[in-house]
Amino acid sequence: MQQKNLLTALLLFVLAGGFLASFTQKTKPTLYIIGDSTVRNTNEGYGGWGTYIAELFDTTKISVSNQAMAGRSTRTFIKEKRWDKVMSTLKPGDFVIMQFGHNEGSVPDTSKAGYRGVLRGTGDETKELTWKDGEKEVVQTYGWYLRKFVREAKEKGATPIIASMIPRNQWKDAKVPRANKDFGKWAKETAQAENILFIDLNEITAQKYEKMGPEQVKTLFPTDHTHTNPEGARINAASVVEGLKMNKKHPLNKYLKKKKS
Repeated sequence: MQQKNLLTALLLFVLAGGFLASFTQKTKPTLYIIGDSTVRNTNEGYGGWGTYIAELFDTTKISVSNQAMAGRSTRTFIKEKRWDKVMSTLKPGDFVIMQFGHNEGSVPDTSKAGYRGVLRGTGDETKELTWKDGEKEVVQTYGWYLRKFVREAKEKGATPIIASMIPRNQWKDAKVPRANKDFGKWAKETAQAENILFIDLNEITAQKYEKMGPEQVKTLFPTDHTHTNPEGARINAASVVEGLKMNKKHPLNKYLKKKKS
């Protein structure tokens, strides 16, 4: 009888342990990252910062899911239902970092050049397009699309974060031009209006580039002025974390790797 009770207790212990492990696994938060090719780039010799940022987090406590896709704007990320995919698994306690802006600049129309473009600014202006198959599309402003991401993430109980786009390898009078008059400005304004964290990735990395100088920065960009190699991607990933740490009370901070003493 005593042996039977011992076996029963052991079985219950194992089952309880399995349940606890399952519960812990299910409730582990996820950091989702959405954006364009500067965030996720699978071409050989290139890298997006979203691919390497997991190195800076304790992944025993948080999962990192890089859902960015090359060539996408806020508009096409939604239109292609990539945001719906994130929303389908987004849960309370998760985080979403969004960084767009590189593919938004063209005038929105139904041409190959304009299919990614958005209206400039953060207002509620719209433009209706009619595609060749008769489908109608209402194009919104950059800020409108960001607000959609932010508000729908909040509705799911997740914490959204907006980051400005990474700086390009462009120089003027030994300085890197900032994005603080257009997409960086509108990203910041949207974050402030929605009362969420804004990471000025553009400014943080631009300052690093200026310390490095044009010749050294050039080595981070294999073929053009926009897309970095993995080394450059890691610099930008570190900049995202630096921006996060500027807000010491932000809940995502507790999942960062602790520095070894």
